[in-house]
Amino acid sequence: MDRSSHPRSRRIAPVVAVAAAAALTLAGCSSSSGGKGAEEGAANASAGKATTPRMTVALVTHQAPGDTFWDTVRKGAEAAAAKDNIKLVYSADPNAGNQANLVQNAIDQKVDGIAVTLAKPDALKGVIGKAEKSGIPVVGLNSGLSDWKKLNMLEFFGQDESVAGEAFGKKLNEVGAKHALCVVQEQGNVGLTQRCDGVEKTFDGKLDTQNVNGTDMPGVKSTITAKLKQDPSIDYVVTLGAPFALTAVQSIGDAGSKAKVATFDLNKDLIKGIKDDSIQFAVDQQPYLQGYLAVDGLWLYKNNGNYSGGGEQPVLTGPAFVDKSNVDKIGEFAAKGNR
Repeated sequence: MDRSSHPRSRRIAPVVAVAAAAALTLAGCSSSSGGKGAEEGAANASAGKATTPRMTVALVTHQAPGDTFWDTVRKGAEAAAAKDNIKLVYSADPNAGNQANLVQNAIDQKVDGIAVTLAKPDALKGVIGKAEKSGIPVVGLNSGLSDWKKLNMLEFFGQDESVAGEAFGKKLNEVGAKHALCVVQEQGNVGLTQRCDGVEKTFDGKLDTQNVNGTDMPGVKSTITAKLKQDPSIDYVVTLGAPFALTAVQSIGDAGSKAKVATFDLNKDLIKGIKDDSIQFAVDQQPYLQGYLAVDGLWLYKNNGNYSGGGEQPVLTGPAFVDKSNVDKIGEFAAKGNR
């Protein structure tokens, strides 16, 4: 993954998802000339599918069992793999050491590219370096925006969690919240920490943080319920994932609380919650797009030498708010599992 030939002489503004559409257009175009040269191979496709040589890409995430968010990431990655003639190998483990072992397995299998999340970047630093020494390009997605360049990764696709948190805090001010509870489902996850920190930075009210075990949903429910009973002044519960928002709604009922729920991330059940007012709003980071662009970015690099974001800037896929004003439109895609 030698980037020495790529200029780094100046910084440019972060590349947003709209800019990434150019990469999608190139990846999906078909060649009418029928040429088979190396220069044409990257864009040559038949019936929307690439005719470039078969390649294998490993997607390694920190998905916890039952977290449906990653189903959407994986679905996007699979769509890109099907289009690009890629064999996609998916694996996941919320334990950072185990996730590093999964990356090592991909290296041992001599894959053509690796896409990995960096919820706990320090634990993955060594193995990402090994991939680089083996000549395997590595891109980051979802978690690790602050660390991907430090680890000399090729590209990053995701959301600036600090910016998203700050926007969330401002939204809480707009809706009149005074005392919010930020529920963290995975302690030590840098992206989740950045979300709560961002909320606290811009929120004018009081913010409490509550750590829970996201793999134990009954425990999540009981912990939030107990907190709400203990402090009835809490008027908003902020969750960092859609399944936890839906559980928080149950906790509010059990506690007899008047608090409202707002969250980061979406799924189709959460869309229903926004429609029926049990969820006030959500921040959408477009996980489908993260998975799609990560896999497609590796294909573009191998076959056309492209760097999304110019190799310098991340490709941002969020944040965007979903509330009553736009939930019907977003819901059409969420129902298909694409948002």
